[in-house]
Amino acid sequence: MIPPTGPWYRDSEARAFIWLRFVPLFAVLNLAWESVQLPLYTIWTAGTRSEIAFAVLHCTLGDVVIGVVVLALSLMLTRARGPADWQWSRVAVPLVYLGLGYTLVSELLNTNLDRWTYSELMPTLNLGGSEIGIAPLVQWILLPPLALRIALRAIPSSN
Repeated sequence: MIPPTGPWYRDSEARAFIWLRFVPLFAVLNLAWESVQLPLYTIWTAGTRSEIAFAVLHCTLGDVVIGVVVLALSLMLTRARGPADWQWSRVAVPLVYLGLGYTLVSELLNTNLDRWTYSELMPTLNLGGSEIGIAPLVQWILLPPLALRIALRAIPSSN
């Protein structure tokens, strides 16, 4: 096999890795996370079954879209080529920071606009008078690098 000479987005193995390995794994991890953290939001007790199901699906799909975008940005920032050349920790650091940055802004906007509210079970941080849920932050610290790490395990490194 000829090693890739161009950026990751021109490499068919990189695109296949993202869509066939990372995305499905990331989706399953986020579906589980969104389901488990439901009691941390008021929809758990105030919503109907269909509203809860829609929220889980909506949030999971949103997480996947955000995950793909922050992975792409991370690969651009690290000037990645093919997956065999990706250094997990080098890609995971911007992946986490970009995901956290988005999550902080999203949580601030959505809770301040009352698009969703935390239950009394949600541990929070006070940031400038606004409460930010800790669970969504932990989600973006753990899940993207975990999905990337698991997905990369089966790919032989060229290093």
